[in-house]
Amino acid sequence: MYKYAKKLNYPINIKKKDLKMARYIRTQLGGPAGELAAALRYFSQKFSMPDDKGKALLNDIACEELGHCEMIGTIFKELIKDATPEELEAANLGDYFTDHGRGIYPTDASGVPFNAFVFSSTGEVLADLSEDMAAEEKARATYENLIDLATDEDLIGPLLFLRQREIVHFNRFKELYDYYKKDMTKDPR
Repeated sequence: MYKYAKKLNYPINIKKKDLKMARYIRTQLGGPAGELAAALRYFSQKFSMPDDKGKALLNDIACEELGHCEMIGTIFKELIKDATPEELEAANLGDYFTDHGRGIYPTDASGVPFNAFVFSSTGEVLADLSEDMAAEEKARATYENLIDLATDEDLIGPLLFLRQREIVHFNRFKELYDYYKKDMTKDPR
C-alpha cells in the first residue's frame, strides 16, 4: 500500500545556518498545527469515512503529510548544520541539544514535545472533516508566520511550497465535506 519515493516533495538546499529559524520551524513537525499531527489525524480518521472516496482522500493526504514531516526534519537539520553547542545554547536550543543532540524530535517552537491530544478523531464524518479544514488553515497561517520571519530564499521557497499544499488540502477536504453534506439522507457516520 505504501511506497516510499526516495526524494523530497520539494528540493531543500539551505546553505546558511539559522538557529533562530530552526527553533521556530520545529513547530511544523511537532506543534499543534504541525505535519505529524496532520498525518496521524487523517490516517486515524480515514477508518470512519463511509466510502472508498473518503478513505482514499484521507489516506492520500496523510501520506503526503508524512512527506512534509520529512521536509521539516530536513530543513531543521540544515538550519543547525555545523552549529556548535555554544551557538545552540545561545539560540535557546541548549535544552533541545541536551536531550536530542542534532537529532530530529517533534516539539513545538517552545520545545513542548508532540502530544496526540492536539488532534481528534470523533468518528463523525462532518465533524472530523470540519476539524481537518481548520487544521489546514492553522498550518497555512503558521507557514505564513514562518515566511514573514524568514530572510533566506533557500528557506522561503520550501515554506511557500508547504503553505500552498495546505491550501490544496483545505480545498480537497471542503470538496469531500460538501459531497457528504449534500446528501444527508445517508448516515454520514
